[in-house]
Amino acid sequence: MNLDNLPKHIAIIMDGNRRWAKLKGMPSNFGHKEGAKTLEKIVRYANSIGIKYITVYAFSTENWKRTSEEVSALMGLFQSYLDDYSKKADSENIKVKIIGSKEGLSKKMQDSIEKCMERTKNNTGIVFNIALNYGGREEIVRAVKNIAKKVKENKMELQEITEQMISDNLYTKGQPDPDLLIRTSGEIRLSNFLPWQLVYSEFVFVDKNWPDFSEQDLNDAIEIYQKRTRKFGAN
Repeated sequence: MNLDNLPKHIAIIMDGNRRWAKLKGMPSNFGHKEGAKTLEKIVRYANSIGIKYITVYAFSTENWKRTSEEVSALMGLFQSYLDDYSKKADSENIKVKIIGSKEGLSKKMQDSIEKCMERTKNNTGIVFNIALNYGGREEIVRAVKNIAKKVKENKMELQEITEQMISDNLYTKGQPDPDLLIRTSGEIRLSNFLPWQLVYSEFVFVDKNWPDFSEQDLNDAIEIYQKRTRKFGAN
């Protein structure tokens, strides 16, 4: 792996927690807990090798369709994770950002999100985006509404709308688009994750459930990325 040619921003769809638990005869929540441990390990490692941004898909707007028991367990896990991880992230110079809609999240969860981001906001290491209650189409609709409101209020002209302006109204405002997307568990789709930001990203699909994903797997994905030629539409 060439440390001089690292992707600046890596996006990860952490798939396979439930599958991993089922293979071990354990409940889904056990898989989610192990997946959280894997996430912490991977973010720490990414920070140590010099990755600048990492964005992970933690809970989608579609995940509310799961059973109430699993959703409740997941929300409890996220709550305790944010409360606990903010201390670790702060000590490791990691800046945590939660991206997604706050609609439907409890007041307690929203408070934990704000406290975690506030505690780590001045850290200068990797920016760790956690996509929580996130939907890619919802994000674009939200951006369009924000821009339309400015046009309606005569704060800008229609012709001033550009791709950059749309990017500046997304949750990832001010961040470069991901260079590399990794999805685990062998699934090959985006599942409404960062549809605007991933248009020129390199995709790597890993046939391994997320709790089993290791630092070496991240290295392997980066090496695959480094062997590709990124043309951005050019010949």
